[in-house]
Amino acid sequence: MGHGLITAVLLVQSLCAWAASAAEADAEAGEDILRYVNPFIGTTNFGTTNPGAVCPNGMMSVSPFNVMGSDINVYDKDSRWWSTPYCYENSFFTGFSHVNLSGVGCPELGSLLTMPTAGRLQVDYHLYGSEYTDEMASPGYYSNVLSLYGIRTEVTATARTSAERYTFPEGQANILLNLGEGLTNETGAMVRKVNDTEIEGMKLLGTFCYNPQAVFPVYFVLRVSKVPEKSGYWKKQRPMTGVEAEWTPDNGKYKLYTGYGRELAGDDIGYWFSFDTADGEQIEVRMGVSFTSIENARKNLDVEQDGKDFDVIREEAEDKWREDLSRVRVHGGSRDQVTVFYTALYHTLIHPNVLNDVNGEYPLMESDGIGKVPDGHDRYTVFSLWDTYRNLHQLMTLLYPERQLDMVRSMVDISREWGWMPKWELYGRETFTMEGDPAIPVIADTWFKGLKDFDIESAYRAFVKSATTPGGQNRMRPDIDPYIEKGYIPLGVYSADLSGDNAVSHALEYYIADHALSLLADSLGHAEDAERFRNASLGYRHYWCPEYGTLRPLMADGSFYSPFNPRQGENFETAPGFHEGSAWNYTFYVPHDVEGLARLMGGGKKFVERLQMVFDEGLYDPANEPDIAYPYLFSYFPGEEWRTQKTVRTLLEKHYRNAPDGIPGNDDTGTMSAWAVFSMMGFYPDCPGEPDYTLVPPVFDRVEISLDPRYSGGNGTLVIENRVGDGYAERAVAGGRRLKGFRISHTDLVGAGMIVFE
Repeated sequence: MGHGLITAVLLVQSLCAWAASAAEADAEAGEDILRYVNPFIGTTNFGTTNPGAVCPNGMMSVSPFNVMGSDINVYDKDSRWWSTPYCYENSFFTGFSHVNLSGVGCPELGSLLTMPTAGRLQVDYHLYGSEYTDEMASPGYYSNVLSLYGIRTEVTATARTSAERYTFPEGQANILLNLGEGLTNETGAMVRKVNDTEIEGMKLLGTFCYNPQAVFPVYFVLRVSKVPEKSGYWKKQRPMTGVEAEWTPDNGKYKLYTGYGRELAGDDIGYWFSFDTADGEQIEVRMGVSFTSIENARKNLDVEQDGKDFDVIREEAEDKWREDLSRVRVHGGSRDQVTVFYTALYHTLIHPNVLNDVNGEYPLMESDGIGKVPDGHDRYTVFSLWDTYRNLHQLMTLLYPERQLDMVRSMVDISREWGWMPKWELYGRETFTMEGDPAIPVIADTWFKGLKDFDIESAYRAFVKSATTPGGQNRMRPDIDPYIEKGYIPLGVYSADLSGDNAVSHALEYYIADHALSLLADSLGHAEDAERFRNASLGYRHYWCPEYGTLRPLMADGSFYSPFNPRQGENFETAPGFHEGSAWNYTFYVPHDVEGLARLMGGGKKFVERLQMVFDEGLYDPANEPDIAYPYLFSYFPGEEWRTQKTVRTLLEKHYRNAPDGIPGNDDTGTMSAWAVFSMMGFYPDCPGEPDYTLVPPVFDRVEISLDPRYSGGNGTLVIENRVGDGYAERAVAGGRRLKGFRISHTDLVGAGMIVFE
């Protein structure tokens, strides 16, 4: 059996035994909460998560890298998906990558590969890669055993550094740093020997989702815990007369530099250490990274690992995860349900991640300069906002408000540094991936929920700029001219990310952003702006087509696009007007005016019938964002709330499981996981930018949420109880008061103390 099949069998056996030993789980029954996190969830079925070691919202992550094939003629980044360093069914390990993305749709980062080997030195990954067994992962820790060498690997992390421990057999042991391979589309690196046990350097990263200018460097310092017998560089190059003799059959076109000790630069380069080891001897590797300088990478390493051994670093990482995960305690439910919940919460705490170094320095947005955050604060990066504006930032606001505030401050500072809010920002570069103006609903939502310690006026000016600047000068909304003139975007105008003609998708995103902007303008006393953007947000009506009962693309002359098939776009095929979906995935994507859309459809009954048809006929896509809130829209209509309850329960049971394929698709930097977290707790923010939720009975008997009293009216705890079991709730009681329906404001939610479903 290969690694994947063996591990799958063992996983099924262990899960069966686990389920048989206890039908229900209680996360406060004396068990370590980390036992309920399974980092292998989402590592296949295009989930693109990885089981590596990371701290909450940490810059550093250390992932097993198994997406390059062993066939020397095949460069197979991944058997199914190219945007993750690890795929569960793959079995060929070629090292640990440092600084990785979790749940993204384009390949990037996943570089600085460290690899332990034994025996003769080989620097070609086709030759030194190994299958592995005894794989283990938990928050802040990963381990396996390399079958080819009998080496046990272990990795853990701090916020900005990694610690790796390798247990070798007797004989020659090697540790490699491969700067040529990885997931990034960029090439080029430099490495320099500092002394016998330390090297430093940089590698160019970027071109995420094929933006050729969105590049940036990562700097590193690497140390080994033992003085090597030998060390040196390698570089891949073409054969030249007179140097072939320096090559070995083991390393082919990779030239080893054994008598050179300054620095080396190139595309396919690396550094190697060789040691004589006794059986069971352990050698550690420590790496610090920075996105500002080598000096700061060294500072990060010195400060965060000062005097600490591997086990202490691991314990500190685990303690950070315990503290964060314990902000929600669930009671009842099966062990699998509890594991799905805490793993989802774990995944929501990977991105956005810290960008600044321990001294506060960070790379300025779209600039060569260096900025500095005030003491006690952090600058964040990886703002995958087209995804995360829908639910992940609302979760951060509720559970981790101090971090959400720094994330909002980061966005405001980004707008100061380059003139625009982020759309899909990556390590100080804007990638322009996907569409919309998603920072507006994120920041408005944060403001309305009482997190106001940031410069809202600067944010507001940036919002108005992106909502009004003509298209030729507008970096955020380059197709805004017809949107302002006509109230809609016709086909044939603009596609920022080369994904096709996505006019309807672009406009729908702008409508949601303008709705949030109108609410914010009103709250800040800008009445004329509020009216202007409120009217703009209702332009979706232009796309309504009674003939098909859907939104339909428009041509420049105002006529409907024809021939039109509302189901075109399923399974990510191209559909004119729509991005990554069909008309059915977008028709109900008007969360700010559900009642208005229902009137266009002929009333609430027709709306509910059409929405139910989307689920009955398999038109709903649980693996992508546009229709992610659909299940909650039933609850806008009295008497139909049971449909929300039934649909949410069905989707959770079908698509979220304690298994490697237990996420319905790409986790999108935690967005799919945030959907599960909210849905399992009992409420969901279905309209980004509005501080309201739709209620649904939680999966568990009881959910206890720790709140920050500074942002919850002095309340420190919210308890949610499900007293209906598997049935449907007829009513919800918040703070002893029966609600009229199943909608609740954020203020009432955090102030309720207890919410009971009866």
